[in-house]
Amino acid sequence: MPGLDQVDVAVVGAGVVGCAVASALARRGLEVLVLEREAREGAGVSSRNSGVIHSGLYYPPASWKTETCLRGQELLYSWCADHQVDHARLGKLVIARTGEEEAALQALAANASAAGARDCVLVGAAVTRAREPELPDVRAALWCPNTGIVDVHGLCASLRADAEAHGAVFGLRARVEAAEVAEGAVTLQTTRGPVAAARVINAAGLHADELAAMLGAESPRIYPCRGDYFRLRTRARYRHLIYPVRARGAAGLGVHLTLDLAGACRLGPDVTYVDARDDFGPAADKRAAFHRAACALLGPIGEEQLAYDGCGIRPKLRAPDEPAERDFAVFQSPGCVHLVGIESPGLTAALALAERVSALL
Repeated sequence: MPGLDQVDVAVVGAGVVGCAVASALARRGLEVLVLEREAREGAGVSSRNSGVIHSGLYYPPASWKTETCLRGQELLYSWCADHQVDHARLGKLVIARTGEEEAALQALAANASAAGARDCVLVGAAVTRAREPELPDVRAALWCPNTGIVDVHGLCASLRADAEAHGAVFGLRARVEAAEVAEGAVTLQTTRGPVAAARVINAAGLHADELAAMLGAESPRIYPCRGDYFRLRTRARYRHLIYPVRARGAAGLGVHLTLDLAGACRLGPDVTYVDARDDFGPAADKRAAFHRAACALLGPIGEEQLAYDGCGIRPKLRAPDEPAERDFAVFQSPGCVHLVGIESPGLTAALALAERVSALL
């Protein structure tokens, strides 16, 4: 790992966003050093991501989340095809079973249209049944054909490989412990020694607000928000991702069904604000709540069909008592660009965020 010989850019964080930024900047010919506290790329927030490629339904038009999600989806499918990253464009159904849910679904469809989400269309019960024969009857659904899934670890590895092929260096097990910002340079004290860089990109995930403070920037606070998952053992053959209509004011999209690239079914995540940013202990006691959510979404299911399947923690900017979601916080301070609160749809948005960061430099 380079010492105090100054590099052009130090990227802190080798999650999917940090790796995408490193690739974009290295392709410009900049000398890039990536600092990652873990032993490999993609081992933090990205490692516990559900792997969904989102369509940009839920966010306000012209927001960072909407614009980078839509652009990022396009870039991500192209990247996966060009770099042999496993993925599948499965499509998604957001379903409504009551009149109230149908009204909320129509509002969601209107927001998706205003935001520019591609090819999303309201469909009735017959079309929904044809797409998902195992589902109980619904009143209506929003069909999103461009939603998909991706091998997150494969994606992170491909981005790192591309960055390294263009000259980037990855310093692993290099946690940043202190920083000093001076004119023309930023010095980072890491567990592997000091690093000097002309610019620093803060892509530190759950710790991005803490790093921003080290770098002398005012940053919104991150509220760690845990989401648990349960594996669904079922003979049903679901073809698409299946989501409920998001409850008004909810801090998440509701427990939904995703598929992995082998076709296995997973339910989650739910939403629980926590104090610790490393609170990854098991939560099998949530099975009854997940069972109720699964039955509401998919129809009768035996509770014994659910098996606990781990959790992730989102770096939310929305406080527990806030009524609405908050946008990504992308901002500059002397010598630095900060990416704070990059939760969903951050995976989908990663390549577009890298474009934006490159433009800021």
